[in-house]
Amino acid sequence: MKPAIRGAVAGFVGGLVFGASMAFYGMLPTVASIVRTGSPVVGFLVHMVFAVVIGAGFGVLADRHRQIVSWGLLYGAFWWFLGPLTLLPLFQGGAVTWTLSAAQALLPSLIGHLSYGMTVALAYLLLRGERPSSWPRPAMLARGLVAGALAGGLSLHGLGFLLGAAAGILYPLVFPAPESSGPALVRGSSYGFMWWVFFRLTGEPLLHGELDWAHPPVDQFPGYLLLGALTAVLYTWLGTLSRGLFVDDVRMFPVEAPGTRAFRAIRSGAVAGLVGGTLFTAVMVAVGVLPTVARMVGSTNAVVGLIVHLIIAQLIGVSYAVLFRRKSFDFVSGIGWGLCYGFFWWVLGDLTLLPLFTGSSVRWDAGALASGLPSLVGHLAYGAALGAVYFRLEARTNPWWMTRSEAETARVEARRDQTLGSAPALWALTVFVALTVPVLIFA
Repeated sequence: MKPAIRGAVAGFVGGLVFGASMAFYGMLPTVASIVRTGSPVVGFLVHMVFAVVIGAGFGVLADRHRQIVSWGLLYGAFWWFLGPLTLLPLFQGGAVTWTLSAAQALLPSLIGHLSYGMTVALAYLLLRGERPSSWPRPAMLARGLVAGALAGGLSLHGLGFLLGAAAGILYPLVFPAPESSGPALVRGSSYGFMWWVFFRLTGEPLLHGELDWAHPPVDQFPGYLLLGALTAVLYTWLGTLSRGLFVDDVRMFPVEAPGTRAFRAIRSGAVAGLVGGTLFTAVMVAVGVLPTVARMVGSTNAVVGLIVHLIIAQLIGVSYAVLFRRKSFDFVSGIGWGLCYGFFWWVLGDLTLLPLFTGSSVRWDAGALASGLPSLVGHLAYGAALGAVYFRLEARTNPWWMTRSEAETARVEARRDQTLGSAPALWALTVFVALTVPVLIFA
């Protein structure tokens, strides 16, 4: 079956799922207005035509990629922006308004488009017919079960072992390709976002007959992101117990003392973290949060808060170096991984650990997320600077994308694999999720 045909079939399946939600919300007459009628039946037919055509486009674009679920989420988000937010007002004879209020009014449509994108991607995976040898083995499913159950137990707000176990079992089915800890963490965050949309916003409310996409439960949004990230990281660690985080690749062409590359990576990570932390300081000073950071060590002095902040920035930079060593091949990929890591630390650090370390309770409600928006901007800036500077420092001593030996050739191939994987989609999807936070909390 050709990619376009597979995509069209997958688009038909996704269109049925999305169409059912549109009928529930009474949005089909709006779609019918494109052809100058208000009939829900005509609206459903028009919707299905669009769903099939858009699905065919997904098949053409995503066929070469292996991990396409993240691409499906991003594809659904793109068509929400292009369709209801841009083209539909033009077809109705109105004006395009890219405002926060317009996006909030179309929040149910956004969640519907994300569900459509995920459904299309999952259906496309089934239609593509993966070889049995590439299917997850029982040991991988068992590893996912353990990792997910642990992640569910460690997550706050009572997500629970059962939900985590379900997420863990499905994880190797959705993402069968192995990955190192850093990219796995980012991919897991997108996996958690998928669970929040599919299960918490859609599946669970439908079981109770209470589907309400206009008022999503944002208080569990960070928890699901952490659940997915923990599941992915624990799954990766359980599969690599025999390997240490600082084991050097013996195929590298330079001959160096054991651990040299690891300590160089730590040094570069600390420097990159300091640069990103300095950039982040401007945001912290503007919102006056340094005294709050100082409370972590029993003080309220802004200077003490600045010192603590810069130390934490360096420690996070070191962890970035450990998790993402030799994962960036240019400034774009460096900034991409860094942005994702900065967003993750906004959820784990600012929303979760900072309240715990300062003696406050963890709050993930809309008010807490709203007060954390300046910090979100700072974390994204920190992550972008961290990734870019670390790439530059690593490139000076380890330009592994330059083919100079068999090992270097393998790294060029690894870069190609990363491009054909979900890395670019993960970077863009993380930025989109970050931009969507204001839409969610002010809905």
